[in-house]
Parts: sequence; C-alpha cells; structure tokens
Amino acid sequence: MTEMYSFDGILVFGLLFICTCAYLKKVPRLNSWLLSEKKGVWGVFYKAAVIGTRLHIAVAASSMCMAFYLIFLK
Repeated sequence: MTEMYSFDGILVFGLLFICTCAYLKKVPRLNSWLLSEKKGVWGVFYKAAVIGTRLHIAVAASSMCMAFYLIFLK
C-alpha cells in the first residue's frame, strides 16, 4: 500500500510555512491583519513567524539541507 503523506513532504511544508510567516511579519499591513492574534488557530501564524525570526539561521540551514536532499538524494 502506498503512503499518502511522506515525512519529507511534511518537513518541507513546515519549513515553507515558517519561512512564509516570517516574511509576512515584515510586511506592515499583513502583520497587523494576520499576525495580531497570539492565541487560538490564528496564533499558529504568529508562533511560526516568531520561530522564523528568532531561529532564522537554523531555519535557513534546515531549508538548505532539505533542498540538497530533495534535489540530489531523493
């Protein structure tokens, strides 16, 4: 039976989600609209943006490693 979701696909989605939220935090109009809530479902966007800005070196290194893995090893 074939897997419906792969682990590396989930990792790519998570990294792209964190990078997108960190970028949206830098846009003033979207920052006040999308990242204003810190609790609940909308708080996930805020928390991902905080992770992306505070751990930007680790997120960048993880993205580069994942890109290398997907392009050359998979």
